[in-house]
Amino acid sequence: MESKLTLKLNKNSISRAKEYVSQLGTSLSSIVENFFDNLTVNENKSEFPYSPLVNELSGIIHLDEHFDYKSDYTSYLDKKYE
Repeated sequence: MESKLTLKLNKNSISRAKEYVSQLGTSLSSIVENFFDNLTVNENKSEFPYSPLVNELSGIIHLDEHFDYKSDYTSYLDKKYE
């Protein structure tokens, strides 16, 4: 059963959201419904539900267990801003 929901949002947010859904060829209502479903239907409610894309990509990169990502990122920034 469908029901109506009224939300008060910033005009700029609404404009950006409408532009976004028009590019996707979907409706703002379906995006909001999917968001709420992801929040409330998640089996493990202690974790923030990730989008399907993030879930699909997670686990693709396998790093050495002793990989120091902070050092690696610092090195990257040093090179970037030399």
